[in-house]
Amino acid sequence: MDASTYLAHLRADTAAFRACLTGPDADLDRPVTHCGDWTLRDLAEHMVRGNNWAARSAAGGGESPGRSPAPDPGDDLLARYDKAAAALLTALDVEPDRPAWTFAPPGTVAFWQRRRAQESLVHRWDAEHALGRPGPLDPELSTDGVAEVFAMFVPRRVGQGALAVPDDLSVRLTACDTEASWTYGTGPSAAAVTAPARDLLLALWGRAAFTAPAYAWEGDAVEGRRALGAGVTP
Repeated sequence: MDASTYLAHLRADTAAFRACLTGPDADLDRPVTHCGDWTLRDLAEHMVRGNNWAARSAAGGGESPGRSPAPDPGDDLLARYDKAAAALLTALDVEPDRPAWTFAPPGTVAFWQRRRAQESLVHRWDAEHALGRPGPLDPELSTDGVAEVFAMFVPRRVGQGALAVPDDLSVRLTACDTEASWTYGTGPSAAAVTAPARDLLLALWGRAAFTAPAYAWEGDAVEGRRALGAGVTP
């Protein structure tokens, strides 16, 4: 996906998340099912912090963003959300090869264009799900999100000592709507799972269970689920 596509998705999901904070069904004390003990207010605060951090990281020319500044006590949550979202979109609406501080390759703004589009996609879904109305996830962006998991998060977690990629089996994942596929593990093929890209993405991020009817398994599904459930994402 190119920068303009990521930014278009980011703008749309940023606006959709905001609507969850202001609409007629908005309830900032509503629990967010897949984010521990967070409420919708906590999730919004997380987005404010993340957007600000990513904006500073992208705009810093490769310098570490350091600690986040304290919130302006005169700003309410919605004002801070709007300010952070605007700062992020300004910082990312530049050439993708501009140097930036990142926590994984590449060390350019392109990293943050992708990462914040993916972060906003999943957390927009979280917010809508908390309100009982989860919206659709774009198939191409979801496919890119699955690719990000295996290309960036898995190697990062291996490097942190938080994950060991199985060497005794492998699992094949296929997105039936976009025909993209990935192999996880380095051993003999043990299982294969097919589902729409959105469902693969949600399951990898712990928002859905690979045991649900949306997931068509072949081979040893128990071993496949065990491998994919071993912490491939934070």
